[in-house]
Amino acid sequence: MDLGIARRIIHAFQTLGVVFGDVGTSPLYTFSVMFSKAPIKGDEDVIGALSLVLYTLLLVPLVKYVLIVLWANDDGEGGTFALYSLICRHANVSLLPNQLPSDTRISNFILKLPSPELERSLKIKERLEASLTLKKLLLMLVLAGTSMVIADGVVTPAMSVMSAVGGLKVGVAAIEQDEVVMISVTFLVILFSVQKFGTSQVGLAVGPALFIWFCSLAGIGIYNLIKYDASVLRAFNPVHIYLYFKRNSVNAWYALGGCLLCATGSEAMFADLCYFSVRSIQLTFVFLVLPCLLLGYLGQAAYLTGNLNGAEKHPFFLSIPSGIFWPVLLIANIAALIASRAMTTATFSCIKQSSNLGCFPRLKIIHTSKRLMGQIYIPVINWFLLVGCLVLVCSMSSINEIGNAYGIAELGVMMMTTILVTIVMLLIWRLNIIIVLSFVVFFLGLELTFFSSVLWSVTDGSWVILVFAVIMFVIMYIWNYGSKLKYETEVERKLPMDLMREIGCNLGTIRAPGIGLLYNELAKGVPAIFGHFITTLPAIHSMVVFVCIKYVPVPVVPQNERFFFRRVCPKSYHLFRCIARYGYKDVRKENHQAFEQLLIESLEKLIRREAQQRQLESDGDEDADSEEDTSFSRVLIDPNGSVYSLGVPLLAEFRGSSNSISEASISEELNPNSPASPSISDAEHSLERELSFIRQAKESGVVYLLGHGDIRARKDSWFIKKLVINYFYAFLRKNCRRGIANLSVPHSHLIQVGMTYMV
Repeated sequence: MDLGIARRIIHAFQTLGVVFGDVGTSPLYTFSVMFSKAPIKGDEDVIGALSLVLYTLLLVPLVKYVLIVLWANDDGEGGTFALYSLICRHANVSLLPNQLPSDTRISNFILKLPSPELERSLKIKERLEASLTLKKLLLMLVLAGTSMVIADGVVTPAMSVMSAVGGLKVGVAAIEQDEVVMISVTFLVILFSVQKFGTSQVGLAVGPALFIWFCSLAGIGIYNLIKYDASVLRAFNPVHIYLYFKRNSVNAWYALGGCLLCATGSEAMFADLCYFSVRSIQLTFVFLVLPCLLLGYLGQAAYLTGNLNGAEKHPFFLSIPSGIFWPVLLIANIAALIASRAMTTATFSCIKQSSNLGCFPRLKIIHTSKRLMGQIYIPVINWFLLVGCLVLVCSMSSINEIGNAYGIAELGVMMMTTILVTIVMLLIWRLNIIIVLSFVVFFLGLELTFFSSVLWSVTDGSWVILVFAVIMFVIMYIWNYGSKLKYETEVERKLPMDLMREIGCNLGTIRAPGIGLLYNELAKGVPAIFGHFITTLPAIHSMVVFVCIKYVPVPVVPQNERFFFRRVCPKSYHLFRCIARYGYKDVRKENHQAFEQLLIESLEKLIRREAQQRQLESDGDEDADSEEDTSFSRVLIDPNGSVYSLGVPLLAEFRGSSNSISEASISEELNPNSPASPSISDAEHSLERELSFIRQAKESGVVYLLGHGDIRARKDSWFIKKLVINYFYAFLRKNCRRGIANLSVPHSHLIQVGMTYMV
């Protein structure tokens, strides 16, 4: 539906407030950091530094991100893990072995598969799937990029706020650096305290403020160009970059770390893509953000050419006309607070994606918008980032040191994005190899050059941000490693079907009326924790449903394809499996009563569909009676009651020689209410008996059986493995959010049983 003019204006303001705050405040500190590393010796140095900044702005934020990387989104979702999810959907490179063939039949899973003619894409896909080393390397690249995003979320607020508040030293000579630090700390506390109000409310409130900021940049830039020296426009000639390096040699190389700061916020544009469309971000950047930034830098350079003595410490604030200094200082501080939110919101999105894909401990996530479910707030991460910012500001009082740390975090993310987008180009977009090589060689080479500059100054104190990123990387890697080991162990320990047949339909215990929903991470087979339940509890419910909450590598799973049902054992066992599939962007906020009602309705549809299929098979083949016991149920039921099937034989009775369950795909929608043949009265009676059994079980009550499976390293394991599994992973698992927390289930309906696996 076409949006009205007012809605478009509101959307544009929200885009400004959420996405472009970071890159919009870069004129506050870029030149000051550059000239602290390479002091100005003359006007030509100003022109050379300006030329470096202009072409960095044009190449990195514009060409790389706005024109290329934004298109490598996963159905509107951006960021490092969105790229990883996109790659996982086209090649089986995930290390967690819970993939099912039915996952690929989700409509959002539609792939543009490599055709046989494109041998390169096929070879890359096969190589990625066959090599465990490449899978691990790809995951480590993704985790490294994500850890840098989180580190960026710490250093961005510190840098933006400190540089804006530092303008007070220009307006009030008595202000010292200690006062600047204290004011910055106060602003940061206020900033993170209002983060919980969400992106829509805050974005709409600060959008006009950031619009005024960009207009101020452009206006001040034009004023300085006219008043001082319009000849700085010759900086668009790239030959001045060569001359700048020729004159300053090593110092010019040091200055590259400061030059990169003009492109900070580029990754935020991509990571915050989930909040806005690609086109809205592109248009806003090209027609508003970029021109204002260019004019802002040109104006500062024009001022510097006429005021070389001492102006390089605070070139932006000194270039402001005296009559509007205080209003601009106020709007600069507001813009800095807005900029601090850009990477914070990007960090929230990135952590949610990584958590849903099994690479970060589960945390409480608050959705700040009822209309746009992608807008989130994570309290633990919010306060964690605040503490990190305060430590950084108090330990590094110099903007130059913080700027170097800023460059390390930003470049780490940029390089990981370049590598992942290159894989997307080869595997999914299938571009000409010359284009792909040109992209990766040019941009990765450029970023490595910048990275070498900031690493050379790492001893200044910016090593703190590297330590922080390494800590986050270790946390994510340990969580992924432990989760993978736990899942593989559960697969190995699952109960064999021969054992289920031996113990009989009563499961070796008393079957009490009621329904038991056993939550477990196992996507197929009977989990070992179920055996623990039937040996620990005095009775088990007359009907048991194994519920598996499973995240698939798509942003959103359509509601009518959410649940995948099948029967686990013979009919008399009354054991079913329900796989609830979610994308990493999906929201889990089900009410337990609504979930129970949906489950019962879906089971009834499943039973009716089985009876209908038996009737069709019986009518179509006289010999079907001797074969119908050899297959299992394959059916998908949507919440509205529609039943989907492949049109292949479904479940009848189970026999000992039955094969393992194979997954179903969906090709047609069948009417579950089609009348049965009057000649098969036994089938009708059997159907009614089972439906009546399900209703009676529902009336007796639904109980949630939670199986908490923990892992411990064997005594003969290596010391490192014991340390990682028994202490680090155990600590993370103990303090993470339980999956059942998303369902508002009364404690009286919960039964929890723990089980420890030795690995």
